[in-house]
Order: sequence, then structure tokens, then C-alpha cells
Amino acid sequence: MEQYDLAINYGDVFLNGQLVNCNIGIKDEKIATLSKEVLRAEKIIDAKGKMVLPGTVDPHVHIRAPGNEYRETFLTGTEEAALGGVTTVLEMPISSPPPYSPEIVQNRMSIAAKEAVVDVAFFGAAGIDQKDSVIPCSQSGIVAFKTFLHEAPEGREKEFIGLTAPDTGDQYELMEILAKTGLITAFHAENNDMIKKNIARLRKEGKTSPIYHERSRPPVTEIETTAKVLLFAEKTGAKVEIAHISTPEAAELVKEAKEKGVPAIAETCPHYLFLNEQALIEHGAFAKCNPPVRSEAEREKMWEYLTRGYFDIVGSDHAPYTKEEKEKGNGDIFVPPAGFPGLSTRLPLMFTAVKEGKLKLAMMVQLICENPARIFGLYPQKGVILPGSDADLVIIDPDKKGKIDKDKMFTKCKDSALVYDGWEVYGQPEQTIVRGIVVYEHGQIKANPGFGKILKIEK
Repeated sequence: MEQYDLAINYGDVFLNGQLVNCNIGIKDEKIATLSKEVLRAEKIIDAKGKMVLPGTVDPHVHIRAPGNEYRETFLTGTEEAALGGVTTVLEMPISSPPPYSPEIVQNRMSIAAKEAVVDVAFFGAAGIDQKDSVIPCSQSGIVAFKTFLHEAPEGREKEFIGLTAPDTGDQYELMEILAKTGLITAFHAENNDMIKKNIARLRKEGKTSPIYHERSRPPVTEIETTAKVLLFAEKTGAKVEIAHISTPEAAELVKEAKEKGVPAIAETCPHYLFLNEQALIEHGAFAKCNPPVRSEAEREKMWEYLTRGYFDIVGSDHAPYTKEEKEKGNGDIFVPPAGFPGLSTRLPLMFTAVKEGKLKLAMMVQLICENPARIFGLYPQKGVILPGSDADLVIIDPDKKGKIDKDKMFTKCKDSALVYDGWEVYGQPEQTIVRGIVVYEHGQIKANPGFGKILKIEK
């Protein structure tokens, strides 16, 4: 009998859309066999009573380094990923400077290569101010681009060089260039002019308490810009992703565009499925994100659309800021930055929905494993359990209830992770395996910095 590097025996393994009781043999970082026979190996994991899922692929992660390492480093960010069963991180391009050129991309990759404990792929930055760099950047191994359709937030200009296109004419020109790359571009779709006007009016009226963050960015600001991006995609041929959709109407627009043949992807995030605007009232700036969390009626409609297949992927939008940054502004909700940690909570939240009957397990795996890998060119290496695929796996006890505990997180900004703290969930990973190596086990990181590989797409 062949000897494997690692065998996982007796587990309920997610294969071809369903759970199958079988054993996994791993050799040279790959899944070598799926067998009904009990397997021998140098290291054996007894997964009896456990569920073995593909390692999850998080398509929306902000790690910040270099330039803002006090918020997150590739070490702490990927440790947080391992805690949440994320074996592949797709890193968004907000750093100082953003990766708008091959040289900056390579520098970020080099930093990540020394620190990461899970595998990492990169988005490049695409902005009108660095439009001549878009084509060269597309050939640097990145999996996609990201563009913000608003100006750089005040005081954060360095983090948004080569990353923005606030003017409509510039947006169209940029999308014509992006179409030539063949890569998907994720758009932060909110109407900058409307939001600025709303904030100015609300401030003048003295309305600066947390709920007015949502009121300053009503659904129409997202719907209008989503419609524009999809129209421009139709006219230019650019492949687009509408990132972190918060409102059902935007999801409807993406679905309609797809039916017309527009190459479009719809992403949402757990906070639009599990939180409503009450979170802003309860947690203030610690629940502030862009787009904002919405009404309970919209949250319920988002679930309906998710289960009906309107969404392609669920990303965490892990966006760490320190407690001190979140407490800025003396009660003015428009001052603190928007975003909060989410890398380690995505799988438990989504699996809890499976346990509660809101979501089928097969759809959850599509949304957080398989589809992100397919869409960004990493399938079948990632996102699936198949012979020949990377041995990226997460082992959970499907019946074990636990609590989200910010104090057990690895992110540098765990003190800002308040919105889900104390929530009872199922599906907290017991072991996270990357390329056949256990990187996380029962609360402990097992991999050394630099174990994670940098994943590049060759063009």
C-alpha cells in the first residue's frame, strides 16, 4: 500500500456537490487519492464525525502592508485567514503606494512571500491617474484589478494613488483600457457626488450619529453606479465585478446584465446577510462599512437573492482599522474609516446559515470556495477536492457550537472586531490545511512565516 505524506481518514468529504464518507491521501502538496480504503501515511488525521471541506478562497481581503502595518501585516492577516479556514487570500490593492505598476506589485509579493502562512494572490490597482500603467500591471501575475469610483478619503491620499476614477468620463476611458487586459475589475460602486452632498447636508443639520452613515449612502447611490458600470461594461467589453453588493436592486441589475451577455460578477459579504442598520446603532463606527449595512427588509431580500443564485461569490471584505481609528471624530460618524475585520468569521457565519436551513451546503461551498477559484483563474488548483488539486482543506465539527471571540483572533485589529463578538456559531475550523500541511489546529498557528505561496496568473 502506498505511503502518503498525510492521510485524512473516516471524514465526511465534500465531493461533487455532496458529502461522501471517504479517505484522502495527500502527497507532494497535492490530493493524491480519494479512497474507501483506510490510508497509511506519515501523519494521519482521524476525521470521524467531522466534515472535510475545500479550503475556502476569500476574494476580498485588505491586508494594508506595506505602509500601514499597524493595521495588518501579511503574517497577522494570513494567520487570521487560517483561523477562519481560508487557505487562499485574494489581496486588495490598498497599500502605500497601491500596486498600480509591475514594480509595486512585485514588491508586495516579495513582502508577502516572507510572511504569509496561507497562499496569496493579488489584485492590481487601476486608476485614471496611472492609466498608462494598467496594461503593464495586467502582466505582473495579478488575478484582477480594483477601482474605486470616488476620490481618495481625506488624509489617505497615498493609499489611493492609481486606484480611483471619480469622473464619469475618466471611468469610461479607464474601462476601455481595462477591457484590453482581459482581467476582471472589481468596482466599488457608490455615487461619490450624491454621497458628498448628503454628508454635507446631514452635517449642516447636526445629524452625525451612527445611523446617518446609512442615510448618507442610501441604496440609490449604489444602484445608480452599478447601472453605470454595467452599461460601460456592455459598451466596452470590460469584465466587471460589482464588489460588496449591499442592496437587492444592485443584484438584480447584475443578473439582468448577465442575461444580456455582459461579463459581470456579483459579490456580497456576510455583513449584508447577517447585520442590519441596528448594528450601527449598537456598535457605532465599529459597524461602519461602505456600502453600509441596510434595513432588515433589505437584509431578508438579500438572503432570498443569494439562495436564488443572484450572487457568484461571498467575500469577507476584511478591512481592519485600529480601535483608536474607529473612535475618531468625537461622535461624528463621518470621520472614522469604514470597514472591520471579517476573515475568520465568514465560514462560521455561512455554515451556521447552512445548519439553520437557510442555505444549502453545496451553494455555500460554491460561494466561498469553488466560484472564487474559478472566477479568478485558480481552479482546479484551488477551491475543490479533486485528485491533482492542491491539498487545501478545512476540517470542522458540524455539530459543535462555539462562540466568536475577538480575543482569540490573530488580526492586529481584533479590538475593532465587535459586530460578531459573542455570536454563537457552528463551523469554526478545527484544522486548516494548506498544500497538505496543517497551518492551524485548535487555536494554534502551526506554519512558519513564509510557508504561504504567492499565486500568479500568467498572461
